[in-house]
Amino acid sequence: MTEGQTSRRAACACGALTADCAGEPTRVSVCHCRDCQRRTGSAFGVACFFPEAAVRLTGASHAYTRGSDSGHAVTFHFCPTCGATVWWAPQRTPGRIAVALGAFADPAFPAPDKEVYEDHRHRWVSVSP
Repeated sequence: MTEGQTSRRAACACGALTADCAGEPTRVSVCHCRDCQRRTGSAFGVACFFPEAAVRLTGASHAYTRGSDSGHAVTFHFCPTCGATVWWAPQRTPGRIAVALGAFADPAFPAPDKEVYEDHRHRWVSVSP
């Protein structure tokens, strides 16, 4: 990481699984698909994409791989102690890692710049990028 470069830490609920991310995310995307709703237990998921080389991962994780509507698998990494998903590797975008926005617990984090699966959005959800 170069001097003056932004660095952020994402962590699970118990703090055992972390992702240190250098620089700004290349994309912050809100996903309204049903799989993200089930994964997060919320109305949507938010992925912050970083180049793989800009992310340092520490701590043990369990992995879960599932298919996607695009036909490309996605492997999610979650803490074996508290169960929180911290990061995932979408096969569709090799060389990039997605980190859960909520894992940063930072209200100043950059806003989403993209929404996907809006046809599955809950009617009461409004995202303003």
